[in-house]
Amino acid sequence: GVPVPGCRPIPCGAPRRVPAGSRLQVSAEQLRARGNALFQAGEHGAALAAYTEALSLSGAGAERAVLHRNRAACYLKLEDYAKAEADATKAIEADGRDVKALFRRSQALQQLGRLDQAISDLQRCLSLEPRNKVFQEALRALGSSMHEKMKTMSCTDSKVEQMFQILLDPEEKDADKKQKAVQNLIVLAREEAGAEKIFQSDGVRLLTQLLDTAKADLMLAALRTLVGLCSGHRSRTMAILAELGAPRLSAVLGVEHDQVSLAACNLLHVMFDSLKEGLQKDFRGKEDAVVLDSSRDLKLLIKHLLELLVLEGASAHGRDNALNLLIKVVPRKSPKETNNSMSLWVIDQGLKKILEVGSTVCGSPNSLPVTENSRMSASVLLSKLYEDLKCDAERENFHHLCEDYVRSWFEGHELLGKLRAIQTVSCLLQGPSDAGNRVLELEGIMDSVLSLCASVCEAHQLVAVEALIHAADKAKRASFITANGVSLLKEIYKHSERDSIRIRALVGLCKLGSAGGTDFSMKQFAEGSTMKLAKQCRKWLCNEAIDTGTRRWAVEGLAYLTFDADVKEEFVEDKAAMQAMFHLAKSEDRSVLYAVASTLVNCTNSYDHEEPDPQMLELAKYAKQHIPEQHPKDKPEFVKRRVQKLLTAGVVSALACVVKSENPALTNSCRELISRVFLALVEEAEDRGGVVAQGGGKALIPLSLEGTEVGQTKAAQALAKITITSNPEIAFPGERIYEVVRPLVSLLHLQRTGLENFEGLMALTNLAGISERLRQKILKERAVPMIEGYMFEEHELIRLAATECMCNMAMSKEVQELFLAEGSDRLKLMVLYSGEEDEKLRRAASGTLAMLTALHPAICKRIPQVTVHWLEILQALLLSPSAELQHRGAVVVMNMMMAAREVAEQLIASEMLEILSVLAKDKDKP
Repeated sequence: GVPVPGCRPIPCGAPRRVPAGSRLQVSAEQLRARGNALFQAGEHGAALAAYTEALSLSGAGAERAVLHRNRAACYLKLEDYAKAEADATKAIEADGRDVKALFRRSQALQQLGRLDQAISDLQRCLSLEPRNKVFQEALRALGSSMHEKMKTMSCTDSKVEQMFQILLDPEEKDADKKQKAVQNLIVLAREEAGAEKIFQSDGVRLLTQLLDTAKADLMLAALRTLVGLCSGHRSRTMAILAELGAPRLSAVLGVEHDQVSLAACNLLHVMFDSLKEGLQKDFRGKEDAVVLDSSRDLKLLIKHLLELLVLEGASAHGRDNALNLLIKVVPRKSPKETNNSMSLWVIDQGLKKILEVGSTVCGSPNSLPVTENSRMSASVLLSKLYEDLKCDAERENFHHLCEDYVRSWFEGHELLGKLRAIQTVSCLLQGPSDAGNRVLELEGIMDSVLSLCASVCEAHQLVAVEALIHAADKAKRASFITANGVSLLKEIYKHSERDSIRIRALVGLCKLGSAGGTDFSMKQFAEGSTMKLAKQCRKWLCNEAIDTGTRRWAVEGLAYLTFDADVKEEFVEDKAAMQAMFHLAKSEDRSVLYAVASTLVNCTNSYDHEEPDPQMLELAKYAKQHIPEQHPKDKPEFVKRRVQKLLTAGVVSALACVVKSENPALTNSCRELISRVFLALVEEAEDRGGVVAQGGGKALIPLSLEGTEVGQTKAAQALAKITITSNPEIAFPGERIYEVVRPLVSLLHLQRTGLENFEGLMALTNLAGISERLRQKILKERAVPMIEGYMFEEHELIRLAATECMCNMAMSKEVQELFLAEGSDRLKLMVLYSGEEDEKLRRAASGTLAMLTALHPAICKRIPQVTVHWLEILQALLLSPSAELQHRGAVVVMNMMMAAREVAEQLIASEMLEILSVLAKDKDKP
């Protein structure tokens, strides 16, 4: 670890606070001039901001047109082609003869795949400036692209008809021929030209016929082809939905064949994405805008998914897929989105339908077919919907609907109704626990739970004990349950003849016994009881004769008992128990994931723990307050040994397998726990190669891009540690290496810790030294201004890492241009850092100078202008005891001598010639 102070100065170039009222003094003309200068310097984002501000002050139509045209140029550079087209269109509306705007729109249209419209704009440019070579060349290139596209289209015409003929011909018996036709159809649909061709050739009607054959292979072919047709194309998706109909798609999702159901789920997900986002290629500026309102279609699809949840004929897999789909598409992706109307609509229309799945008691008369994951998926969906609510009134409505549903079962439905009500309570406690606590308070509910715990019927007892367990770790009821539940659970544990009941009773005791958390002095049970419970959990976990649904509860117990360091030590010594737990994590029953991740976080001590302030400890002792104590076996040497045991048992491949599978149980909080474990696993440099070899590097990328902010940061830091000490091209082969850049750049944000900043910079330095394409990716993620900011950091290690990173980034033309920009202090900083005491900092800065002076003679001329100390800095480099610094100094001087006569004269007038003459004779430094 590197001790890094938290404070840092504001880097040069950071936006300054503008006093109220002073902004009006800047005119639109001045802002436009500033934008032009920034654009020339390659700072396209800053230029865009200047033009946008100028637009807010500008009044005249002609001036606004120019600003829109300039913004279009910025958007082209920033690769936001839809906005580039929109701004260019506004400029053209003001002046139809504006060739620059027409040309920029043609470039944007070309990137958006609308070649015919791009050609139209280019032809207009040439009619206005017939001799313009740039326009002529662009039109020629675009014409040949269009020709290729037309050729491909005509070639695919006959192929499409042929493929459908083979697939729909009942006489066709050649299986290989049919398989090949299926593959060709799916591949063709992935290309835009092919997808459009299938769509125009009456393909949707023919694909509907394939779906209606009820043959699994043909249904899969149709569904996978439809995915290609709908991907990223709103208008086509709406037409396909109108032709197929939501009831048909819902029915296919509910079929017994699990692969067909999963393919239908995938198609519906793609349709939702296309209807929600749409692609800009469906639109044009104001000339021929078509506004497609897809909200009605979205609601229609969701309505059928909600109906599928309670449809008796739907398969259990179909029900799970419908829940998973609702989890993905209904709640807002980010709190920044203000509109939560879809969640409100689903709560209003379908909350009771979701609770029907959550309250299902397996084996009871007329119960819905469900899998072991269905209730967990229902809990996750309820939790997501509850989190998406914005105000107390919305939450109150949610509570009332839940309470009404529980009452409707609890009152007047005899025993089965009470069981359904209690099962609903369990479902809510696992999801939105606030709602679970509210229904637990309803009259008679808790008494029924306690009385049913003593039931002679195993199924009834299971429901009650599980509800008691879920209630045990919810603060509101914990004291009541400790008073009433512990003795009851002990009785069940000691006297029940059924393992399925005993194991659940044990988990309840574990939860109540772990109330002190990691605090060694807060023991709930008598000495040795915790160890006995843990031993019994491990015994059940390893017993393969018990069903996985019951063994899962053994892991739940360990998740609580492993707060105790003695339990952790015994668990990592039991290789069979660890491997049994990893095997469960990979199984079909994914509700175990959170418990597995919690157990691993406890074993690796990767939870947050702050060192207490010594002064506050003294005060607490004086006031006779309780002081948390750390267990002696939670010291770093014990944790390190536990991590080694977990690695040997195969923890990495188990976690990689869990992350790879798309599962609703892999919630954001669960992802955060897994990220914490991975960070602990890569703490030691010698372990990182093994973690990568078992799939850890690949698993960390999705963890760093999705989840809680803490989880994403932990995963990004683990990626940084791997990138620093491993060869990134081997650790992240192929295209994967480019996916690592964004998580690493996220470590540079100011709210991250100094250590995270430092490791992010070190990792980016390694990537920037590999290839130009990687440097371009770093530029695209807008990392350079942040790297520059850290070059002013007070902490020497962070400052050094930022300078080394900039040295590697300076191999890119765009970064070199930043050093050439007028009014920039970048070059001055590099010259001054070449004269610092820290040898590594001097090496990075003088290396950057050597490269820049070799490529740009203009920089050689500017060095004498940036600081009066330039000569003594160069001389100090040449007189350094380090051969590397002398070499860099010599290269810089040689480049400056060759660049301009006046610079050469200044160098020769100094003592430089004598120093060079002495160095030239040194045979030890060839």
